[in-house]
Amino acid sequence: MPNILVIEDDSDINNLLCSLLEQNNYGFMPAFSGTEGLLLLQSNTFDLVLLDLMLPGKDGLEVLQVIKDASSKNSNVPVIMLTAIDSKEQVVTLLKAGANDYVTKPFDNDELIARIQNQLRPMAPSIKATSLSYNDLVLNEERFDGFIDGEALGLSKLEYNILHLLMEYPQKVFTKNNLYESVWQNEFLGDDNTINVHISKLRSKIARLRPDDEYIQTVWGIGFKMK
Repeated sequence: MPNILVIEDDSDINNLLCSLLEQNNYGFMPAFSGTEGLLLLQSNTFDLVLLDLMLPGKDGLEVLQVIKDASSKNSNVPVIMLTAIDSKEQVVTLLKAGANDYVTKPFDNDELIARIQNQLRPMAPSIKATSLSYNDLVLNEERFDGFIDGEALGLSKLEYNILHLLMEYPQKVFTKNNLYESVWQNEFLGDDNTINVHISKLRSKIARLRPDDEYIQTVWGIGFKMK
């Protein structure tokens, strides 16, 4: 049974979320502040985090950045943000910080459960992790992470899947449509911002270890490939 951490300071919404998870046969643990949530993450294992953006003290963005830090043991745990702010700028900020998805309040219960199921869904066979290497970049199938000279990149699940797909076919140029439908397992509706943000994050993590080398090439007007 997947175990989900619910970090939401509003007790009514927190109780609603926990009740919804229980109805759908998920394990759960509530937290009512960012600090409490981070303490629970240190002492427990979770498969997903539901994280409110507007929290007292340490807000949701700060908590997200701590969770997704490359040195954190929880950096690969998917995080769905809960936010009352529905703006392009806010979405970009959250995705750049490592959020895997977001839901705008007030949320539809069925939609939220569908998004949770999507994050917990096993990887499709076409992108199933295998041992792959490209120059000095190696993907580790057991840790679902990339390594350069033994140092971890700290990839999220989506970042790992994107990189796996590109490395599996290094000469192929993947359109944004290809990437979205293969990695997200959803129909591409033309909004390429999500893909651009994840590619940017991948490049930043690789550049941290190889600042002078380019691994992912943009083929202008088409998409991306390994350089």
